[in-house]
Amino acid sequence: MRIHIATDHAGLELSQQLQTHLREQGHEVTDHGPAAYDALDDYPSFCINAAKAVVRDQDAGIEALGVVFGGSGNGEQIAANKVKGVRAALVWNLSTAQLARQHNDANVISIGARQHEVAEAISFIDAFIAEPFSFEERHVRRIAQLAEYEATGDIAGKGVDQ
Repeated sequence: MRIHIATDHAGLELSQQLQTHLREQGHEVTDHGPAAYDALDDYPSFCINAAKAVVRDQDAGIEALGVVFGGSGNGEQIAANKVKGVRAALVWNLSTAQLARQHNDANVISIGARQHEVAEAISFIDAFIAEPFSFEERHVRRIAQLAEYEATGDIAGKGVDQ
């Protein structure tokens, strides 16, 4: 599987360790930055580029997921979710990693690098990658509603105010 990774300075050490781990697991890893430590770097471009690459690969039929992280993971999740077609979930334990895929078919996860030890963060990412989407009707329906809103600004029959 192709895994797109992005971070900021707070997650640079985790990023390097994660990339090694994922390659050892047989994944193809694409690093969207940063390439070097800069305490003043800005995560939005790194995370948006990683998210865009996930969508582009998935649209081309390539099996791909994304992992973004920073100090808390919050801003990185927000940045990734600005990309049409991305469903980025903030993950803080094994259950949220699994449910992100199983119920939400998340294609990107965000993790707070300052909130978790490296081994713990890697376990979340491994669980996310391994967990399939359930394809339960209720989850498919809800994801379709999100995609409809993203495309049209409305959810048919749901009375969403604009």
